[in-house]
Amino acid sequence: MTVMEQRGAYRPTPPPAWQPRTDPAPLLPDAEPHRVLGTEAAAKADPELLRRLYAELVKGRRYNAQATALTKQGRLAVYPSSTGQEACEVAAALVLEERDWLFPSYRDTLAVVARGVDPVEALTLLRGDWHTGYDPYEHRVAPLSTPLATQLPHAVGLAHAARLKGDDVVALAMVGDGGTSEGDFHEALNFAAVWQAPVVFLVQNNGFAISVPLAKQTAAPSLAHKAVGYGMPGRLVDGNDAAAVHEVLTDAVRHARSGGGPVLVEAITYRVEAHTNADDATRYRGDAEVETWKQHDPIQLLERELTARGLLDEDGIAAARQDAETMAASLRERMNQDPALDPMDLFAHVYAEPTPQLREQQAQLRAELEAEAESEGTQR
Repeated sequence: MTVMEQRGAYRPTPPPAWQPRTDPAPLLPDAEPHRVLGTEAAAKADPELLRRLYAELVKGRRYNAQATALTKQGRLAVYPSSTGQEACEVAAALVLEERDWLFPSYRDTLAVVARGVDPVEALTLLRGDWHTGYDPYEHRVAPLSTPLATQLPHAVGLAHAARLKGDDVVALAMVGDGGTSEGDFHEALNFAAVWQAPVVFLVQNNGFAISVPLAKQTAAPSLAHKAVGYGMPGRLVDGNDAAAVHEVLTDAVRHARSGGGPVLVEAITYRVEAHTNADDATRYRGDAEVETWKQHDPIQLLERELTARGLLDEDGIAAARQDAETMAASLRERMNQDPALDPMDLFAHVYAEPTPQLREQQAQLRAELEAEAESEGTQR
């Protein structure tokens, strides 16, 4: 009898009925994105929170515009604008406690600023002057991550370590829809769920991974549905509804902090401007699509809600815009100052203890700089 015949003759005993370890139903997101503004739920929203969200949105929009202008003037090497996504950015920063950590992607400069990082320091990496530009430990903000999704495993590692130490810390990790196609996304969510790490994953689904639309990235009903495959809750929210994003993220952070494990939140939003200043968005999307999304602008949505409830008037709108202009003027003035760079800093943050090769290179550069300075002094 051949091996194949032997296999064909084999009839295993049927296994007992298999039952899932976890009921998947509670993990599934709602069919429609959660909304607050323009619904009955808006009446229950905290007026002071809505005003603060509005002020930060207005400031964030102006920050995006000023940073984009600085790029065109050559003061920044590149700037990935988050115009249209300000509700996600601001809400992500405001829901965290001081002890928590934010793990941003390269497009999340606005969230970094809303978290309390100096606006100029937040742009330093994009300027090409320093490794990060700010002290991550001071603000509990990880370095802006240019490689897609690499910040997600870092967030899981920090949150898991904090849990093992007994620290009451939550990590909120931000990523775009394109980042969900990376292996780091899978690894981070899988480890977070297995370890029940206190992490909230915020996916800003802005429709495109540079020029690739979401339909060409995944066949899933939504990115939030991916959560059930890892064993964590998935939430779907209108990413341009600042009150809704804040509410969903607040619930997610509370869930993670209380020991419930990680949560995946997908915020449906839109990138109004190009991917970066090096991108021509007209090559892959039409003006009509952009204009449609502009009618669902996060600032206008919140402004209409506040004015309708008598919580914001023309003076309040003018005050928010003036505050934003003051911030932009300060940013513009400070960014127009040439930084004082020291070439010796190249060796300052490579190793805690410099290697012999580094010390040799350091000495060589110092000698060259001293010789150059001496030559210039002689010529004068």
